[in-house]
Amino acid sequence: MIGDVVYAMGGVSKDTGGAQPGGIGAVFSSLLPIILIFVIFYFLLIRPQSQKAKDHRKMLDNLQKGAKIITAGGIYGIIEDINENTATVKIAENVKIKISRSTIAGLRTGE
Repeated sequence: MIGDVVYAMGGVSKDTGGAQPGGIGAVFSSLLPIILIFVIFYFLLIRPQSQKAKDHRKMLDNLQKGAKIITAGGIYGIIEDINENTATVKIAENVKIKISRSTIAGLRTGE
């Protein structure tokens, strides 16, 4: 029985080339799942969200008088006047409102 213990605690065999268990390969293999999760989150969540924000910013920069819009609050209207921070929107025959430019959710299509 003592021989088994000594054998189990023996030195590194010559077949492994003297490599110790663990090392950089073990560290990499333990970090691999975390790296893969980050890559998946980047391509499924972070990148599409930043692309959507970029497209929205581009749409806001290209707004012009006469554009048919919808606000984040669900108000449909036509831009009567627009400047750097605000837009005057006509929502009915004699009704105009002044809104923050950033609350414009998008352009209306099909109407």
